[in-house]
Amino acid sequence: MTKYTELNTKELIAQVASKAPVPGGGSVAALVGALGAALGNMVASLTVGKKKYADVEEEMEELIVEIREIQAHLLELVEKDIETFEPLSKLYGIHPETAREKREHEIAMEKALHDACMVPMDIIRECGRAIELSQDFATKGNRIAVSDAASSAVLCKAAMQAASLNVYINTNMMKNKGDAEKLNNRCASYIVYYSGLADGVFGYTANKLMNTVL
Repeated sequence: MTKYTELNTKELIAQVASKAPVPGGGSVAALVGALGAALGNMVASLTVGKKKYADVEEEMEELIVEIREIQAHLLELVEKDIETFEPLSKLYGIHPETAREKREHEIAMEKALHDACMVPMDIIRECGRAIELSQDFATKGNRIAVSDAASSAVLCKAAMQAASLNVYINTNMMKNKGDAEKLNNRCASYIVYYSGLADGVFGYTANKLMNTVL
């Protein structure tokens, strides 16, 4: 079984561009989020050990531990998204005939659709936390890498938005509209809140770069 996170960059991009159903939008969102988190990690790493930033060194060391965990989890979610899509994909290929088969298929489909929402929701939560940390990296981290701190926020925001679409496409097909609405509302609330934070980091950093000599 292919482990997509172990492919080289060209191979992975070729696989995404192919007719194969995986890796799809959820896996790519997780990968983009992992890259965004990695940029935040880099800023913190460039801050630790510098006399100029001695007053925030202990804090940055703690943030490095957390952002590395987020980065690692997002990479795991690249593969996890593929795993959760597989049973859903198989169900699409089943065409029940009897009333009992149709009912069993509907129950299985509902569960698979719900499960397929969970990975993108995890991606959104992890990216949201990475965006929160990017605020500290942008305002307290090494100024030479401040653009990377903002890039971290921007990439994680994009990953969140992409992941949200993977929630909505699955809830759109759910029969239980009450559950679908709950998932949609939870997802939308995350997107609104964390997108605002990411935009704030981007605005702060862009203004700083345009108006300040580092």
